[in-house]
Amino acid sequence: MTVTLDNIIPKQHASTEIVVGTRDTAHHVGSGKIKVLATPVMVMLLEEAALNAVEGLLPDGFQSVGTRLDIKHIAATPVGMQVTAHAEVIEVTGRKILFKVWADDERERIGEGEHERVVVELSKFDDRVQQKSTA
Repeated sequence: MTVTLDNIIPKQHASTEIVVGTRDTAHHVGSGKIKVLATPVMVMLLEEAALNAVEGLLPDGFQSVGTRLDIKHIAATPVGMQVTAHAEVIEVTGRKILFKVWADDERERIGEGEHERVVVELSKFDDRVQQKSTA
């Protein structure tokens, strides 16, 4: 089955937010020793924002998967501060959706870049994964 993404257009936007806790720090996730928001957690938030921007617009049986992320983590965020991650569709080509992504804490921009997601048919995707796990 071929999917059309006519209802996903540039400028569609979504966001997600957290208050940084001790479990969100580089020290806790093993990406450093400093007790500030970990880059992997910021990446998770950026992907979640992109997912939120388009997932509800996909037909039944289809989902988007992350395929590329090019970001800069440009400022540290301490525990207790709120972080909001944003994603905005900038281009749709075939099954690929390209997003501008950025994250801000209560004081400043902390990260920015681009994220690409590809829309897959879940049944075919699951079949490929199953074949790979039994090979």
